[in-house]
Amino acid sequence: MSERVEIVEVGPRDGLQNEARAISVTEKVRLVDALSLVGFRRIEVASFVSEKWVPQMAGSGEVLGAITRVSGVRYGALVPNMRGLEAALKAGADEVAVFASASEGFSQANINASIAESLERFRPVLARAREVGVPVRGYVSCVTDCPYDGLVAPEAVARVAGELRTMGCFEVSLGDTLGRAAPERVDAMLGAVLERVEARALAGHFHDSFGRALENVSVALGRGVRVFDASVAGLGGCPYAPGAAGNVSSESLAAFLEAAGFEHGLEIERLRAAADVAVGLWEADG
Repeated sequence: MSERVEIVEVGPRDGLQNEARAISVTEKVRLVDALSLVGFRRIEVASFVSEKWVPQMAGSGEVLGAITRVSGVRYGALVPNMRGLEAALKAGADEVAVFASASEGFSQANINASIAESLERFRPVLARAREVGVPVRGYVSCVTDCPYDGLVAPEAVARVAGELRTMGCFEVSLGDTLGRAAPERVDAMLGAVLERVEARALAGHFHDSFGRALENVSVALGRGVRVFDASVAGLGGCPYAPGAAGNVSSESLAAFLEAAGFEHGLEIERLRAAADVAVGLWEADG
């Protein structure tokens, strides 16, 4: 049998957070429900960050309460602190994610805290999640390039990824937030990270601003990474990373993995149907 690679669908959260118009709870639920039928094991649905700073994530609790949950699918939420965690738990999130940056400039712009301060905020979050049996994923932003600090040293990424793993994150997702990463720099970054975090606990999160996301996926596959984030129809971008395009599209990633001889477990026709829903949101936005 072919080796399995998991695609984590992040479109309803990372994909929608940068849309220009307000996306209603009903529209978000419709997208998540379409994605739930595709075969994803994990779908990132919500974000309990400040609605003042990321207004597209308003109504996250309502979304988690209104979706039609499918057995075998974990529905996740991004949380910045204890308050966000408690809100996510109340809404029924099956998994939560915390997020740090490998660059000080992005950390300050994104969460108004240094890297060290952000990591300290997460310690009680991890402890509380452990108490209630909810798994915690860790994100590291700007793993090769920062819009404020420029090039990011591989060792800086390794330090943050190692801290998140030691803290108790079951998985650390490495984010090329700007989509500028070149394969050779991704390889160097992964080489440093793998000295601190085992490949089975890593995920790749590649934006496709310059059309190199799949090249970077290939590099990560070669390094033993077997989990990748993707966004249906390539939705996405980051409010604090000007010019960043969406994540690599789930459809493109699935096709790429099939061509490379990997299994992904997704039903392509249902994925296309979900992409049509996502494109409808785009068209309404434009």
